[in-house]
Amino acid sequence: MINFHDIQSKLKGNSLFLPFYVIAFLLLASCAKMGQPDGGWFDETPPHVIGASPADGAVNVREKKVNIYFDEFIKVDNPTEKVVVSPPQLEAPEIKGTGKRIQVSLVDSLKPNTTYTIDFSDAISDNNEGNPLGNYTYSFSTSEVIDTMEVSGYVLESENLEPIKGILVGLYLDHADSAFKTKPMLRVSRTDSRGRFVIKGVAPGTYRIYALQDMDGNYMFNQKSEKIAFSHDLIVPSSKPDVRQDTTWLDSLHIKSIAQVNYTHFLPDDIVLRAFTEPLTDRYFLKAERKKANNFTLFYSYGDSILPQIKGLNFNEQNAFILEPSLRNDTLTYWLRDTALVNQDTLSIQLTYRMSDSTGVLHEQIDTLDILSKEPYAKRLKAKEKEVADWTKKQEKLKKKGQPYDSVMAVKPLDVQVSVSSQLDPDKNISFSFDTPLEKVDTSGIHLYAKHDTLWYRAPFEFNEIGNRRYELRGEWRPDIEYSLEVDSAAFQDIYGLASKPIKQGFKVNSLDTYGTLLVNITSLNDQPLLVQLLNAQDQVVKTVKASNGVAEFYYLKPEKYYMRLIVDRNYNGKWDTGCYDKDEQAEEVYYYPEQIECKAKWDLTESWDPEARELSKQKPSAITKQKPEKEKKIKNQNAQRAKKLGIEYIPKM
Repeated sequence: MINFHDIQSKLKGNSLFLPFYVIAFLLLASCAKMGQPDGGWFDETPPHVIGASPADGAVNVREKKVNIYFDEFIKVDNPTEKVVVSPPQLEAPEIKGTGKRIQVSLVDSLKPNTTYTIDFSDAISDNNEGNPLGNYTYSFSTSEVIDTMEVSGYVLESENLEPIKGILVGLYLDHADSAFKTKPMLRVSRTDSRGRFVIKGVAPGTYRIYALQDMDGNYMFNQKSEKIAFSHDLIVPSSKPDVRQDTTWLDSLHIKSIAQVNYTHFLPDDIVLRAFTEPLTDRYFLKAERKKANNFTLFYSYGDSILPQIKGLNFNEQNAFILEPSLRNDTLTYWLRDTALVNQDTLSIQLTYRMSDSTGVLHEQIDTLDILSKEPYAKRLKAKEKEVADWTKKQEKLKKKGQPYDSVMAVKPLDVQVSVSSQLDPDKNISFSFDTPLEKVDTSGIHLYAKHDTLWYRAPFEFNEIGNRRYELRGEWRPDIEYSLEVDSAAFQDIYGLASKPIKQGFKVNSLDTYGTLLVNITSLNDQPLLVQLLNAQDQVVKTVKASNGVAEFYYLKPEKYYMRLIVDRNYNGKWDTGCYDKDEQAEEVYYYPEQIECKAKWDLTESWDPEARELSKQKPSAITKQKPEKEKKIKNQNAQRAKKLGIEYIPKM
């Protein structure tokens, strides 16, 4: 390389050399425009396999160590997650990438008459620039024949059709249902970020296929907490010659060529497995908790139709509690009626309940518990004394100033949370919630008025309990009408004698002009009970309706963009339910409308939807899919970028 500082010094020393050096400089400058930058071009060539021991595709192999050789230094990215050996290895193989070699050491004994595949996925790249090799699979056979069939597809979450990344997918030649729980998988693969799997090295035969989120690494389903998927469809691998278009790119913008490429098309390649986690029905006691002095809660892993029996060891349990069970009876809250019990820091009880044994059968269990209050009586008494002292001090100051004061400290009213805003949707109602159980509800003290012209009239309503300490006021809400909710004092009274204070809340029901309407004509599945849900951009449910005669009707929709999901509600309980392998029950089917729905004010929108028209793996809109596909590893094309910065032409190697 010529040093331009040397040229400069010679020019200064001898003007006779001027023409020659000027010409030389110009020639070098022009050559630089066509040449390469200082330091040379980046390596954009991925590593190539130049050999293996045993050879790739070898037969009658007895060696448990595999060495794969490359033409340059390589690295292996996250082999424990990305590299899958099939048949599955109970002892994890050792995978090392050093220099220009990858070594795989199998620990398990080799099985006779078996094809082994080591699927590296996209884990291999060169050491310097990170150029990916691409999806690479090595294989060998312990017999004279190597199996080359493949089956592929997707694994999705049953409830929301989310792609599941990293779940095992395996084949069984044994078609018995018990095989999944007693034998390890025969051949396996693992899903990528799109939920896609490819099981390679499959022999001709008839198989059943399963997916398993293997918690204990034994390649079989033996824990209820493991996510699973199963299908009764038998898998018969096959292949056929086929043609695909293969595009070669000069760079990110320019296509070099599009060629017709012959290849072997392996089938089936469209398997869809819907995965779910079974309900954990084994029942055992979890814990007792008493966060507030006036109640305690018993937590169980699962509910039971027969409630526990409580015997007080340091108190009389007769008529001592008000019980609030959860919907499944797995969480039981006991409210203490007597303030003397509330002030007792420790409640000693004998608890009799049913618990599952090792076989899942319920049997009677008796425990003795000491339930301690996290708010000791002494601490609460001290806080009350301080509150009284502060109040007394305040009243004395008012008295000294000659201002009005109270001689008796007022009792705190019962806290009532009323959920009603100034603008009410016509299909919504008003809810009431309370911190403590109620002893009395006087509906005669609840008044609802509607304004017509300038006059107020009584409006009809219903007031019903809808859950633990939760009530709902339902009215005949009319658009554009003003309402006034008025509740008299002491309309509500809790079990400790606290009474509510007066409530007055005005609100208006929104005009119909602020809403849109959506009618959905469902063109399939109409012989089944269907729930149709509108979703927001976070895949959360906004509205749910039951389809009637193939039509789902959504009224009073705010002008927004929505998505839509359908649930086949087989048990008619109004919600999605999971499956159970032992009962041969799949999770309830779920479908997604593949497009976004935009609702506008004063618009009546009608959509037609065939939930079965599109493959499940392609239904859920990408905008609300949380499991995003990872970007494919590609050549970085650093040379083109560098050449652009330097203002020179870069012609990639052909």
